[in-house]
Amino acid sequence: MQSFVGQEQLGCLGPGMQQAVRDGIIDVNPARVSGRQLEYKRAEDELDDPRSLALPDWQSLDRLANALVAQSSGEFEGWGAVVRFAACTATRIGEVSGVRAGDIDSKAWVWNLCRQTTPSPGGLVDKGTKGKRRRLVPIIPEIRPLVVERIAAVGGDPMARLFTGPRGGRISTAVLRDATHWDEVVVRLGFQHLRRHDLRHTGLTWMADAGVPLHVLRKIAGHGSLSTTQRYLHPDHRSIDRAGAALSEHLKSPKTAPGPKLVPEQPRQRHLRVFR
Repeated sequence: MQSFVGQEQLGCLGPGMQQAVRDGIIDVNPARVSGRQLEYKRAEDELDDPRSLALPDWQSLDRLANALVAQSSGEFEGWGAVVRFAACTATRIGEVSGVRAGDIDSKAWVWNLCRQTTPSPGGLVDKGTKGKRRRLVPIIPEIRPLVVERIAAVGGDPMARLFTGPRGGRISTAVLRDATHWDEVVVRLGFQHLRRHDLRHTGLTWMADAGVPLHVLRKIAGHGSLSTTQRYLHPDHRSIDRAGAALSEHLKSPKTAPGPKLVPEQPRQRHLRVFR
């Protein structure tokens, strides 16, 4: 028997799902009937072309960060730091929340990423990264001053969180959204497609365009599959990859003698003439 969920059933699920969104357990309410086609399209875009979800340049990121700070209560500068740090390290908001002062090597300027903050039934908790994979993430010069400022603010305590809310609490994608009025700000800036996770897409897209080798980009991103990382390559790069794959397949095929092939000469056709 074919089963389906109608609008009445979705209406019953909606409030509970919306509370889960507010708590940061899920990012989108799947029970919302309105605009569901748009949500499906966004999911397809993220899977097939995450580049389309990225901010175009540093100026756009700076505008976004400043606008979010201006819209927040008390104009809390910490929200701008979170947004810039997440985009420039190509990491998730939960991973930004989990970073401690001792995780930053300020001599080599790398971040030993080993934990993230995630929602749980009892509230926000810290646990290992997605896939339990530690990874090293570069800290580029553009965000080093804010990192130095944050380390100084916590007094050098290696276990202190670098990024917290205005009252010192853990942050999550839902907390960032609500505190900065994210949805209203991105629409006003013309980035209505942008979600918090798209900051990660932004960083990975920028790194790919900067020429970071694919195997290095995969390690920075923490991707389990190389095909996931390949989606961040520019289309020109993808065509080059396909050319290499085609050559590889050709070399695996049964071997033939190298060099030009001699085409056999076709025999001349003779015509029979009949005399009457």
